[in-house]
Amino acid sequence: MLAKRIIPCLDIKNGQVVKGVNFVGLVDIGDPVEIAKRYDEQCADEVVFLDITATHENRDIIKDLIERAASELSIPLTVGGGIRTIDDFRMILSSGADKVSVNSAAIKNPQLIKEASDEFGVQCVVVAIDAKKREDESGYDVYIAGGRINTGIDLIDWAKQCEQLGAGEILLTSMDKDGTRDGFDIDMLNAVLEVVSIPVIASGGCGGIDSIVDVFKQTNCDAALAASLFHYGEATIDEVKKECYQNNIPVRRNI
Repeated sequence: MLAKRIIPCLDIKNGQVVKGVNFVGLVDIGDPVEIAKRYDEQCADEVVFLDITATHENRDIIKDLIERAASELSIPLTVGGGIRTIDDFRMILSSGADKVSVNSAAIKNPQLIKEASDEFGVQCVVVAIDAKKREDESGYDVYIAGGRINTGIDLIDWAKQCEQLGAGEILLTSMDKDGTRDGFDIDMLNAVLEVVSIPVIASGGCGGIDSIVDVFKQTNCDAALAASLFHYGEATIDEVKKECYQNNIPVRRNI
């Protein structure tokens, strides 16, 4: 069995890592590269930079951060936020990132997934999906624009389409669980895992080490993504992996 991955996510605004609730009350907590290096030393499997204020003007900032991170990190770097065109993919990958995460733009132009995977390889293309259970509980809808717009697209249909178009991974965030810190959305994850064969990263709802152990025990997801757990110093990645190991979950550990 492949080792499960633990992935810290860093929200970046104007070149600094920020934390807050639903992008409100954001507080600078430091330099992304320095924070990512700390997670690298703790044996994180990857790190995600999410540019939450991605605009044309900010592209030079994120380009500089990617170049610095690529020169100092030993683990893969995924970059997302404001990805709209194949040129955005090209700039981010040429700056040293290993993967690009695309969300809203893929909904608006699904062929972007195919174009990117054809040009750069499926391993570079991560499709981030934000989804929420319908009020009638008949399934899940996909949302865009930071969760503000319901596309009306069915999650299961979209996940299957992403794989067919050439996505290498799906980063699946439960809007129902996000910010609640009471555990990942097991039902939603399993619903997607039943219909795709590409790796799925669990996101939204991590409240502690137990949340990560539970998601690996109760689903076949390939990775768990968390932010506050690590940023607030509630647990180190080493501590998470030790607990996973003790629960017979395969993980890559520092020796």
